[in-house]
Amino acid sequence: MDSPPMLYPVKLYVYDLSKGMARRLSPIMLGKQLDGIWHTSIIVHRDEFFYGSGGISSCPPGGTLLGPPDSIVDLGCTEVTEDLFLEYLASLGDSIFRGESYNLFDHNCNTFSNEVAQFLTGRKIPSYITDLPSEVLATPFGQALRPLLDSIQIQPPGGNTFSRHNGQS
Repeated sequence: MDSPPMLYPVKLYVYDLSKGMARRLSPIMLGKQLDGIWHTSIIVHRDEFFYGSGGISSCPPGGTLLGPPDSIVDLGCTEVTEDLFLEYLASLGDSIFRGESYNLFDHNCNTFSNEVAQFLTGRKIPSYITDLPSEVLATPFGQALRPLLDSIQIQPPGGNTFSRHNGQS
């Protein structure tokens, strides 16, 4: 008789990069309420994995300088083993999630978290996070700021850049 597969919990850590400023200033600046400027990461196999202008990085959960997350979303469980997951991350890091592919609006930490969440659990991350760039760009102020914002590269400090050799550098 086969034993049931091991299940590993998968969490989404959600950080507000504005530390509450978006909630206060967005009605004035954008003409609409934004609850935060979201950075996300995936927690699985005892580590936090995220994407920024330096590529895919990892650290102990809550180990970036962003501190503890503002909220945690339970994405369910995965049967994907740690070895298979690290191999998958290495392939992403060599292809679509290289550091130079980062773009604040179109290819960012939330794009990465959404991709990885679907691989691990078949579930997407909440749409209030993935819809944020289009919400900002739908405003005149967002359109005016796009050239400046497109040049911004975000890499939360405190993580280790992921490498194929051992899962971390």
